[in-house]
Amino acid sequence: MNPSASSASPSALRIFRGLPPPSLRRPCALAIGNFDGVHRGHQAILARVREAARARGLVPTVMTFEPHPREFFAELHKRPELAPTRIAGLRDELCALARYGMQHVVVERFNARLASMPAQAFIDQLLIEGLHVKWLLVGDDFRFGAHRTGDIALLRASAARHGFEVESMESVTDQGQRISSSAVRTALAVGDLDRAAELLGHPYSVSGHVIHGQKLGRTLGFPTLNLRVSRRCPALSGIFVVQVHGLAPDPLPGVASLGVRPTVDDSGRVLLEVHVFDFSGNAYGKLVQVEFLKKLRDEEKFVDLPTLKAAIEDDARQARAYFASSHLGQADLATSATDRI
Repeated sequence: MNPSASSASPSALRIFRGLPPPSLRRPCALAIGNFDGVHRGHQAILARVREAARARGLVPTVMTFEPHPREFFAELHKRPELAPTRIAGLRDELCALARYGMQHVVVERFNARLASMPAQAFIDQLLIEGLHVKWLLVGDDFRFGAHRTGDIALLRASAARHGFEVESMESVTDQGQRISSSAVRTALAVGDLDRAAELLGHPYSVSGHVIHGQKLGRTLGFPTLNLRVSRRCPALSGIFVVQVHGLAPDPLPGVASLGVRPTVDDSGRVLLEVHVFDFSGNAYGKLVQVEFLKKLRDEEKFVDLPTLKAAIEDDARQARAYFASSHLGQADLATSATDRI
């Protein structure tokens, strides 16, 4: 367990789609932002929120937005290429927020109403009336409200009138680079999983329930676990060395494909397929976490199934060789990913 993380169980988290009903509103210590990936910069924010909440007897709370504001504006202006990829699905994000000690998470729908809300109305209606904020933490470049007119100065002026505290936090850096979701996305996009892990504080992973697939892997001699991934995800694609948590007491080694499977499917649906080495149990319906260790290659469209099978065989050989030669011996595997955070 990462010592900076809270021991709070994700089941202790209360999730509100929009503002909490009046009967459940409690004075809170609040952080606002898009916590995609919950990277080390986010973790520093959450640690400060926990500390302030504990010192003042407040509920540690996060307000986040769905969809991401950049997704909303990309769709509004018909520029889908401007929408950011997602590092994590909402389930993974919420579980991480719970692990780092948040008790309430408000998922505010980002729509035309919110985008056009004046900055002062955002403070009055959402923060003061809707959330009973008593202590607020924002980044040093935080902007909000219609046309991004709200800033820290406006927050502090409102805080003086309404009796809450405002604190700002400078960006956390690593090797001179600001730790941000954009930096994580860049590392994942180029397959630099080591750099992504440095920024996240742990190896990159995706979780989901195992679903039924086309069973094509069985006919090729490589049965797979299939996890559906949102079109907004993922921030990476290709063929990877992985290990899977949730099927056994220790993580199990395997090889995975994350993408649209161009050889066998032209629907554009994103799927995560994992071949777990030497595993024969029934995994349907189980919630598993797939941890990405090394990228082997980009996704390709092959001319036929025999060529695809030969490529999968080579991928599996490389993945087995990785586990055989890696300093991560089997006895060490259980100390990575979810066991650390």
